[in-house]
Amino acid sequence: QVQLVESGGGLVQAGGSLRLSCARSGRTFANYAMGWFRQAPGKERDFVAAVTWTGFTYYADSMKGRFTVSGHNVQNTVYLQMNSLKPEDTAVYYCAARPVIITPQTTAAEVRYWGQGTQVTVSS
Repeated sequence: QVQLVESGGGLVQAGGSLRLSCARSGRTFANYAMGWFRQAPGKERDFVAAVTWTGFTYYADSMKGRFTVSGHNVQNTVYLQMNSLKPEDTAVYYCAARPVIITPQTTAAEVRYWGQGTQVTVSS
C-alpha cells in the first residue's frame, strides 16, 4: 500500500521559514516525480513545486526564489524548504507522486498518489 506522509507544518510569522517533509513507502518510486500542491479554503489545489527522478525541479512562479524542493532519488523523503513566507502562503500542503513528471501545468486530477496534507499558517 502506497503511503505519503507529510510533516513539518505549523504556525509561523510572515518572513519566517518552515521545512516540510514527505516520507514515502509501499512501492518503488523510480521514474516517478514527486512534488507539492497546496489548497487554501475555498480554492482549488494548486501546484507548488516538484522534482523528477533525475533531479529536475519545477516551481510555481510565486514560489521561485523562496521555496526549494529536494530529496527523492537519493532518499525516501522529499522536502520543501519554504523561506520568506507570506500570509497568502497559508494553506494545506499536500505531497504528490505521479509517473515521470509533475510540472506547473500538472493538474490535481493527474496526480496518482496523495499524502494526507499538513497545515501551514502564516500570520501577518
